[in-house]
Amino acid sequence: MKVIGVIPSRLASTRLPRKPLVSIAGKSMVERVYDGGRGSTRLSRLIVATDAPEIYEHCRARGMDVEMTSSDHVSGTDRIREIAARFPADVYVNVQGDEPMVTAAHVDALLSLFRSPEVAISTLALPLDAAAAGDPNTVKVVTRLDGRALYFSRAAIPFDRDRSGPEYRKHLGFYAYRRDALERFAALPASPLEIAERLEQLRFLENGIDIHVAESPSDTWSVDTAEDLTRVERHFFER
Repeated sequence: MKVIGVIPSRLASTRLPRKPLVSIAGKSMVERVYDGGRGSTRLSRLIVATDAPEIYEHCRARGMDVEMTSSDHVSGTDRIREIAARFPADVYVNVQGDEPMVTAAHVDALLSLFRSPEVAISTLALPLDAAAAGDPNTVKVVTRLDGRALYFSRAAIPFDRDRSGPEYRKHLGFYAYRRDALERFAALPASPLEIAERLEQLRFLENGIDIHVAESPSDTWSVDTAEDLTRVERHFFER
């Protein structure tokens, strides 16, 4: 099975300007993500996909595999689809560009589910403390007993009506897709729940396309704000 990893990367971040190029313990964020993901021996290639010449030159100067893509893409998934149109593979891994704590183990966990031919899309989750479940910036997922996602939400799901202490699960925004799943995503319009929650993975679920959820080997903290950046940088300094 040929697998290509893709790191979507763009400069147009509103909450943290020039996010891919900010320094995290001496390396840019995009370089941290690249270093973490490329350790997986399952990847044939790991490509930074960007629409910014500055990111392109930054990556080239540091020996990273990088490709220019259209500036018209609405989502990282659309950017990955452009890479898929150029470079054939069986599976594509979305290594999110704002996840500097990614490791090879995260990539391998995503790909472990593809031993089953029925799996078209995989993602990661892990247990979440109940006190953190109410944070709308932390996406939660509930699954079927067989591990397929039922729903993703920014709300605390499931609702603990009788205070029985259900297990909340944090969704980590890494994905692996078979090529035909990427094509189906691009052909579908944005769906109502996707628009309401601002979670593009709901487009798959609303159209009856299963997402299989694997157990994440460790937690990660995505970087969206200056506060997130400080927290993640502390993690790298303390390792």
